[in-house]
Amino acid sequence: MTILLDSVILIDFLNAIPEAQAYVDAHRAEAAISVVTTAEVLAGVDDAGVPATVRFLDAFPLLLIDGTTALQAARLRHRFGWRLPDAFQAALAQQHGLRLATRNTKDFDPAVHPFVVVPYTI
Repeated sequence: MTILLDSVILIDFLNAIPEAQAYVDAHRAEAAISVVTTAEVLAGVDDAGVPATVRFLDAFPLLLIDGTTALQAARLRHRFGWRLPDAFQAALAQQHGLRLATRNTKDFDPAVHPFVVVPYTI
């Protein structure tokens, strides 16, 4: 496991964005998701689509939030002014030594945050 997939990458995948599908397919074996990603992705799925989406998400290792993660997220949120879900994503990536794959360059500029990778732009 070397990559934490941010919600936007999986949402793009599910919306059939070719760049997202190519990236996820190429890195599926080394990718994980977080409980934050699970909640954000499922929040945008209608009831009929939930079972298939859950099966898709279940194919990835799931990273959970614990007290250590919460403390690190609080520190990151304070330091960078990130929304709590973004701070949790960053904390989980750092805690597990993973790269965070995202398109969110507003919050996660790879020049400022070396653990961030922006695999494609739209």
